[in-house]
Amino acid sequence: MTIRLPDGGGRLRAYEPRATPLALTNGAPFTSRTVFSAAHVVADPFADVSPDSAAAVDWDATLAFRRHLWSHGLGVAEAMDTAQRGMGLDWAGAAELIRRSAAEAKAVGGRIACGVGTDQLTGPASPAEVRAAYEEQLTLVEESGAQAILMASRALAASARGPEDYLDVYGHLLRQSAEPVILHWLGPMFDPALEGYWGSRDLDAATDVFLEVIAAHPDKVDGIKVSLLDARREVDLRRRLPQGVRCYTGDDFNYPELIAGDEQGFSHALLGIFDPLGPLAAEAVRVLDTGDVKGFRELLDPTVELSRHLFEAPTRFYKTGVVLLAWLAGHQEHFTMVGGLQSARSLPHFARAYELADTLGLFPNPELAETRMKTLLALYGVTS
Repeated sequence: MTIRLPDGGGRLRAYEPRATPLALTNGAPFTSRTVFSAAHVVADPFADVSPDSAAAVDWDATLAFRRHLWSHGLGVAEAMDTAQRGMGLDWAGAAELIRRSAAEAKAVGGRIACGVGTDQLTGPASPAEVRAAYEEQLTLVEESGAQAILMASRALAASARGPEDYLDVYGHLLRQSAEPVILHWLGPMFDPALEGYWGSRDLDAATDVFLEVIAAHPDKVDGIKVSLLDARREVDLRRRLPQGVRCYTGDDFNYPELIAGDEQGFSHALLGIFDPLGPLAAEAVRVLDTGDVKGFRELLDPTVELSRHLFEAPTRFYKTGVVLLAWLAGHQEHFTMVGGLQSARSLPHFARAYELADTLGLFPNPELAETRMKTLLALYGVTS
């Protein structure tokens, strides 16, 4: 069987899908790295909503996907940007997602960390109002029993007068947090509203402020998640962290080398690409647990082309490819997204994502994936 896929030039070419998936099974818990997958949400395709409506979530399918990730030993990073936080999922929806996922994690023994932000603020806000919004969300996450991830705040980026406001807001939150948190530095390629975070567009100056926050409260910082798509900068930052503070890579372009590490250390992982790569990523980390860095790289390096494709500019729309692959893999019954975001990428982009994922053997049922891809192509006017 072959399938005709469009390229960027408007031409159709034949592609022959693989017949069998990559053989992957559940295994023992990881021992050498802590690994989170930032998980997507599944929209309710039958909800009568508009682009201005609150998100309608299919809770059964959303939680089932988290159980899938936990079954392979991965932690779940909940209510992050992969879950369309700030791009279709508002704070009310995120709060419900946190409550439900944290309860599910407790029921199955899964690891979970949840995003704490300020997205209940809908207009201009002072640093004090930003701090109060963070506090509200931090309280909910801690009461749910999940670990907190202090996400970057659009409101703080808009209102901060300089580094001192970041030091004040984050210092206050860290002093009152019940348990060590993960700090998240999300670059503007993921969210343009975060340009100049930590008080400067100069990344060296911003890094110094970020490290000052951590140095003032090292006992309250479990780790940092760095999403700047700059491997060299992440390594330099990693080497400057206080002892005991982990670096969780959020670099969806360079994750194999950053997780593998070097003679001076390594990164743990909190990655959106580990949503579609979950079972394969878990297998690779278990190989790394044995000390086999070469085997780890042999498994994970071939996935980088797919990840770079999904996260190509404009990077913030990577969620569309993630959900496409979840549908093709059979984890949900439709390709509908919160806020209609399934329209954010082109058909050639979808076709290339399918081809790369199929080549890697990511689809548990390649025949189902092919059938669903043909259905999508037909909607765009491609006939067999």
